[in-house]
Amino acid sequence: MRSFALAPIALCSVGLIVAAASSLAAEVESPWVEAQKSRARLVGGGGLVGVELQLPEGWKTYWRTPGDAGGVPPAFDWSGSKNLESAQVLYPAPMRFSDSSGDTVGYKSSVTFPVRLKAKDPSQPIDLDVAIDYGVCKDICIPAQAKLSVTVPPDTAMSDELIAAMATIPAPPDGRRENDPLLKRAVVDLAAAKPHVLLETEFPGGAEHADAFVEAPDGLYVPLPKKTADDGKGAVTFEIDLSKDVDLAALKGKQLKATIVSDKGQSEASFPLQ
Repeated sequence: MRSFALAPIALCSVGLIVAAASSLAAEVESPWVEAQKSRARLVGGGGLVGVELQLPEGWKTYWRTPGDAGGVPPAFDWSGSKNLESAQVLYPAPMRFSDSSGDTVGYKSSVTFPVRLKAKDPSQPIDLDVAIDYGVCKDICIPAQAKLSVTVPPDTAMSDELIAAMATIPAPPDGRRENDPLLKRAVVDLAAAKPHVLLETEFPGGAEHADAFVEAPDGLYVPLPKKTADDGKGAVTFEIDLSKDVDLAALKGKQLKATIVSDKGQSEASFPLQ
């Protein structure tokens, strides 16, 4: 077992500058595109673009790892874009959905995926053209597609929407905020009759709706953690049962990533399975 006071003319000038900046930022958005039981658009600024999805009441869409009961993670194709060197999609903290078919992981009502953009020529606009494939579910699940385009000029301000979306991205260990949860220790026992991992976590902002999700590289399957202990003071333990439907030989020695979430914060941390 291992552990691991300005003059009036100046005021007028400042106001014009602010208004111009706000106007510029507001222009960086695409029209809404209607898709299957959803609609989508792009909002941009500050070196980012957000892929915003809205769904009807009661519908959900998936995280990058959909969960034990399956699902369709979002896929983004940026190949039609111009002056785009790279696009890194960031995933907001998800939530767990449980029903008779099992547990899935994703988002309900709406979600904005921030995307970090790198231009081939930073002095020129980026003409974004993205095709998105994703799944939407209520009582049944259906595939959805949307094609979105927008031009992102250089040096635009980040919109309030994107600022809010970035606040939902799980923080890395060296970027944790005051209320973000902490993975204190991962206890791995692969030699037990029931191989498992215990995640000992702390939620300084409170553990309401505390949850954890773990991913392995190369698409290897890791079951969803289950909450096994909660002291009511912010210390919560989750267990990952590795005894069923898991390729332990392939997983052994891999670096796993834990995403830990609550109503007050979200973070991620890695640990080795050994």
